[in-house]
Amino acid sequence: MTMENLFRLVDQDQDFFQRKWTLVNGPVIVGAGPSGLATAACLKEQGVPFVVLERTDCIASLWQKRTYDRLKLHLPKQFCQLPKLPFPEDFPEYPTKRQFIDYLESYAKHFDINPKFNECVQSARYDETSGFWRVKTIVTSGSNKTEFEYVCRSLVVATGENAECVLPDIEGLSEFGGEVIHACDYKSGEKFKGQKVLVVGCGNSGMEVSFDLCNHNASPSMVVRSSVHVLPREIFGKSTFELAVLMMKWLPLWLVDKLMLILAWLMLGNIEKYGLKRPSTGPLELKNTKGKTPVLDIGALEKIRSGDINVVPGIKRFSRGQVELVNGEKLDIDSVVLATGYRSNVPSWLQEGEFFTKNGYPKASFPHGWKGKAGLYAAGFTRRGLSGASSDAMRIAQDIAQVFKDETKQLRMRTVARHRRCISLSQF
Repeated sequence: MTMENLFRLVDQDQDFFQRKWTLVNGPVIVGAGPSGLATAACLKEQGVPFVVLERTDCIASLWQKRTYDRLKLHLPKQFCQLPKLPFPEDFPEYPTKRQFIDYLESYAKHFDINPKFNECVQSARYDETSGFWRVKTIVTSGSNKTEFEYVCRSLVVATGENAECVLPDIEGLSEFGGEVIHACDYKSGEKFKGQKVLVVGCGNSGMEVSFDLCNHNASPSMVVRSSVHVLPREIFGKSTFELAVLMMKWLPLWLVDKLMLILAWLMLGNIEKYGLKRPSTGPLELKNTKGKTPVLDIGALEKIRSGDINVVPGIKRFSRGQVELVNGEKLDIDSVVLATGYRSNVPSWLQEGEFFTKNGYPKASFPHGWKGKAGLYAAGFTRRGLSGASSDAMRIAQDIAQVFKDETKQLRMRTVARHRRCISLSQF
């Protein structure tokens, strides 16, 4: 059946043999970040072959190339480890960026996962006539670029929620004149020492960048355009996230939200007097419905209280060396850091309109957003961090393995049947 469908594909596409291509006896996984590695490891355990495609030259490129130096995991390590291999026991409760990268590299080595690096997917579409996915890539080697195509029965989208940085269109920004970078290019506040820096965004990245700038003797002003939940990273020595997970086992979400806000008020006090207005929706409900993660405070709030971090409202426009805020205030600034988030890049290459939205997220909410039709899967789009990615990976691998084993069994039965017919005919 598989080869018959392949011949149909070749017959209808005259250019098929003019490109380099390969038939994959298993899924193609797009993305070698934590989600892609977790899916590959689970498939390896099931004995299913696969190919992992990665557009950059390393695994977990977001962590290796687009994160700041002081970054640590915001959640305890037991909620961030990938399937089948826990973190080393000597790692701290909140591993550093470097420790997490080391863990991912050892994870790939342990499961013998060897992605095809510098291979950027240009398009992926399902061919209904043949029953195959066709994944076209461009392979970069130095100055040379080669087109390639993979033909496979199933496709795992593991490019993640943070594939591309979001760059806002703000009036006058091009005329500002000073340095403007996205948080993905921010490494340390050392180069901003003595500068007045405008940080646009008040999520976890915006808060941590502002905190890091303070620690390097810069003067940050943080733009807070909308409401935000700020929670302590720990409550009475226990992880806030872990406490919420524990309460969710026994209590409804709305009540857990109420309790979390009461505990946050006891630990942090009234944050609204510092310009940080809380949303009307609770932190867990907001995360589940909108994907907006609450900020886990690691020291920035104390800097806001002391005045080291200046909280300002939204931006009206930029001018040369200056920003005008919506309240009419004008600030002299030297540099701008855009902590304005990331987005999925799935719509730019996946030619499919039923499973994914136009924004590049599965239409079905967690825990149903991991499987589409015709062998299409999504890993790491749960908006639940690494624990959600691990959950997706295990479900995907189990589903693909079942189909793979059924097809292999049928192929063996057909092979045996043909062999028996040959023996029977040879007796005449």
